[in-house]
Amino acid sequence: MSQHILFLTGKLAEKSLRSVLGSIQPTDFEYEVYNIGISVAALMTADMIKRRLSDARSADRIVVPGLCLGDLNIASQHLGVPIIRGPDDLKDLPEFFGQGGQPPDLSNYDVRIFAEIVDAPNRDVDAILEQAKAYARDGADVIDLGCLPSTPFPHLEEAVGALREAKFQVSVDSLETDDLLRGARAGAHYLLSLKESTLWVADEVDSIPILIPEDPSDVASLYRAIERLMKIDRRFIADSILDPIHFGFTQSVLRYQALRECYPDIEIMMGVGNLTELTDADTSGINALLMGIISELRITSILTTQVSGHARSAVREADRARRIMYAAAQANTLPRGFDDSLLTTHSRKPFPNDPLEINALAREIRDPSYRVQVSEEGIHIFNRDGLVAGIDPFELFPKLGLLQDDAPHAFYMGVELAKAQIAWQLGKRYIQDEELRWGCATKPKEETLKQVGADKGDTPEHTEGIGAVDTSYAYKAAGSTLQARKRKRKAS
Repeated sequence: MSQHILFLTGKLAEKSLRSVLGSIQPTDFEYEVYNIGISVAALMTADMIKRRLSDARSADRIVVPGLCLGDLNIASQHLGVPIIRGPDDLKDLPEFFGQGGQPPDLSNYDVRIFAEIVDAPNRDVDAILEQAKAYARDGADVIDLGCLPSTPFPHLEEAVGALREAKFQVSVDSLETDDLLRGARAGAHYLLSLKESTLWVADEVDSIPILIPEDPSDVASLYRAIERLMKIDRRFIADSILDPIHFGFTQSVLRYQALRECYPDIEIMMGVGNLTELTDADTSGINALLMGIISELRITSILTTQVSGHARSAVREADRARRIMYAAAQANTLPRGFDDSLLTTHSRKPFPNDPLEINALAREIRDPSYRVQVSEEGIHIFNRDGLVAGIDPFELFPKLGLLQDDAPHAFYMGVELAKAQIAWQLGKRYIQDEELRWGCATKPKEETLKQVGADKGDTPEHTEGIGAVDTSYAYKAAGSTLQARKRKRKAS
């Protein structure tokens, strides 16, 4: 039997919701659209659902707007059926149900992230631990202590010990054999990097060696090192070295392909910093492309860094990319529609409403509150008194007729117009009263960390949007504009 789904909405969105649901028929479910008695669907809350809905109306499942606030588990228990959040914009429902009506599972991955602290000798142990915690929150599996040429690292052993005590996996990264030996004897799990000429280090310690060629073009030396360790059944990871663009990049990718073809079952590492750090382009796209290559070649580890200012979110991006690529590979499909965290500056569908739809909605408004929407043609602002449109907030603002003594409202509209302008210029999705979404480019807020009960190594970047955690959203307090208006009314 087909599933019966109840869609909860508000007055202004009801007509559009029915139209969108009608456009995706036939489906494997039956549905009912129900207005719970509010004008704006986005203002729906879990408590409101519990108060206004006495039963599930024979539904097997209830879908509410994506911006619905509150703990849906309580409302679900009250009604006896699952309640899930749909997309933030109802125009995305066809794609939402193309995924089976459930958030994609991005909880799994098959690539290990080594995140390098490139200047470890210049940091004290406490600073190293803080950086390690930050990397772990962003998705790193191994903390790599980068040694510097001709720079003493007297607290190397102490740093390795402190990281291990804090339950981190640790690698030591140096071309100096003395550093590698000291790090290994202090308990480092991995050593970066051993060449054929320094392979003797692996005979003296238990750490897992990462093997590299004597120089990037000398792949034969890497293969000889691999063969030697394979003969004694010693675990290792091989890295044929990724070169920067215009300095052998394409050829280096082919080396990885040849390495995989020659050794179908070995562990391979790719150091991605030569692309993310040394290319003036947004690293989210670079990480996505590289992780696609890594997925196809079944590369098992990456080494990444966050040195350049534009690479400041490289670990978060790599974490999200590995999850997306793994999910797409498991589903034998393109890496589209799983998650938008790597779309940091653009949205795939930035303008869900066209001017005709916005004009139709504006004609239905009967209150003085301003609505702001963005289409491909610009910014649209409307209330019961009419609609104005344009692309320049400085030209739009005087047309709103805001009272000179209503500073909070003016401030609010200024903020919203600024966000709308940015969204229109970049091609990003704009939702009134919501921050623009920058994907992996921004850190999660501290309140979000608390929201999902995050601890070291268990953070929103590991759980947000993957279906593994049903977050309980806190209510938003009334904004400063609304509070100021209430105070003005009381004073008068």
